[in-house]
Amino acid sequence: MTASLFDQARHHAWRMFAALILAIAFVVTIDQLYGHSIIAFALAVLGLIIANRKMLSFNCPQCDKNLFVRGPFVVLWPQRICSKCNAELDGSQNC
Repeated sequence: MTASLFDQARHHAWRMFAALILAIAFVVTIDQLYGHSIIAFALAVLGLIIANRKMLSFNCPQCDKNLFVRGPFVVLWPQRICSKCNAELDGSQNC
């Protein structure tokens, strides 16, 4: 059984949380070993941007709205029900 679109987006959100923790640990470690480094921070930010590029692929199959976008804001957790067309994105069917 394949995971629903919501489940895939939820897993991406958890992976991004882990990537954020790793990026913070990387910057703190470099700061402790070599002193303050804007290069370490820049590398961490670049790594987070690259890791998050998959977020753009989590779109509603009916109306193409991104699951992580609420109005003008990008949020940390995906929607279970599309706010534009009310499609169920978690694979459940309410009768």
